[in-house]
Amino acid sequence: MNWDQIKGNWQQATGKAMAQWGRLTDDDMKVIAGRRDELTGKLQERYGIAKEEAEKQLAEWERKASSWFKKS
Repeated sequence: MNWDQIKGNWQQATGKAMAQWGRLTDDDMKVIAGRRDELTGKLQERYGIAKEEAEKQLAEWERKASSWFKKS
């Protein structure tokens, strides 16, 4: 999944991210605004994890995203 596709569908991705990481807030999602580095930072902040772990979780989430935005 290309991050540009996630960013372009950020409204839909927001719900998926909040379902995956329940500690993220609506305000967090507004700050993140589709920026991958911001999401990584918020994951570190909210979950107290290292950058490497945040990147690992985000990469797995991105792999799942390939099925979310397929055209009918």
